Parts: sequence; structure tokens; C-alpha cells
Amino acid sequence: MSYSCFIIDDEPIAIEIIETYLLRLEGFAVAGKYTDPVEAFQALQQTPVDLLFLDIQMPGLTGLEFMRSLHHKPEVILTTAYREFALEGFDLDVTDYLLKPVSFARFLSAIDKFHKRTGKSTGSRPGILQRTESEATHLFVRADRKHIKIQLADILYLESMKDYVRVVTRQGKVTTKETMMHFESILPKEDFLRVHRSFIVAKDKITAHTPDGLEIGTTLVPVGRMYKMAVEKAVLGR
Repeated sequence: MSYSCFIIDDEPIAIEIIETYLLRLEGFAVAGKYTDPVEAFQALQQTPVDLLFLDIQMPGLTGLEFMRSLHHKPEVILTTAYREFALEGFDLDVTDYLLKPVSFARFLSAIDKFHKRTGKSTGSRPGILQRTESEATHLFVRADRKHIKIQLADILYLESMKDYVRVVTRQGKVTTKETMMHFESILPKEDFLRVHRSFIVAKDKITAHTPDGLEIGTTLVPVGRMYKMAVEKAVLGR
């Protein structure tokens, strides 16, 4: 079963994030991407879709006004930075409501609700089959009031700092208000390894394995006791 989607948001970076998430799922296709809701409305008359990712706050026509204008409404997942619009959105019988910045884990939960509403849920979390993770080439992290694109190939390691995660790359460091669990869920497991409750490393950036931990260039990353066996298997092949 294949589902076609429109992504409608006046922020191109927000569109790209949702598209990146959809590309990691099997059975979903992006049929259109629009920053202009009027243009999207006209396209929808010609190309019906199964699912809309719809921003609420857009100039000229809000997402809620957009929904009210539709005679044949597909399933809708609202996206917005404003929590106060949630109640009105649910009054319009939307599938789900995603608060920006949208994490991949929360996105999967919304997709699971879509499956359940359309009667196609597989009963497993999140009710979908992910594509091969190696197809992903980048991710977005929110920092300094913007979403920053980071190429996976540039990541050296990630370090947890209480309520924040520092992503260390070849170019520098980006600190975002996220959790290690979030990054562990979206990073390709064949390329990244959790080695400590506070560290995830890129496997191909490990330059040495020592009794004290893993060396990545001049940085020594500790290995937690509960991760030791997995690390030895992944790094040393034991």
C-alpha cells in the first residue's frame, strides 16, 4: 500500500525536515511541496492525496482556514510552533498535531495514528516498515532558533549534557535541546554506536580502542560498562 502526501509550510526548512522523515518510511511518497497555501489548494484539486502535513501559521491563508475550504479532506497532520492551536485543530478532526521542532520519534507516533485511522496499522510500533537507514544522508538539529543541516558523514560523536546534546562534527559543534534517545532512534545503526549513556560515536571515525575507551582523533570517549560487549563486538568483531 502506498500513500501520497502534500507538505504545506511557509518555511522551506520545515518542509525539508518532514520530507527527510518521510523518505525513511516505506510506502509514503511526497506528491507535492508548497510554501504557498493557495498554490497547494489549487494543486489539491487536480491531485488528491492521502495525507497532508499542514502548517497552521501561514501568510494569506492559515492552515485551519485551508482545511475548512476543502470539500473532500484527506487525513491531516498539523505542524506548528504554537501549542495553543491544538484544540481547534482537533475540533476539525485532524489525525495529529506536531509541535515544532518535530522529532523523528514524535513523527512516527503521528504516522501510527494515521495508519490506525485508515485501518492499515500493522499492530507493531510504529505500524510501518522503515527503509534501509543507510539511505539517510543528513539530519536537522534545532539550535540558535533555526534548524541546522548536518551531514551524517561529518559527525564524529554526540555527547549528552543533561537536557542538551552536543553534536561534534568535522566543522565544529552544534548544541541542541534534545535527548540521546531521539538521536539513537534516527541515526543509522550500521554507522553509529551508543557506547555510553552520554555518548554516541560514528563507527568509521574511531581511530583506536584502548582500555580507557575509544579514541576519535585526539578525543577519548569513555565506554560504559553496560555497552562494553556491544562495543567490542562492533569494533573488534568479538
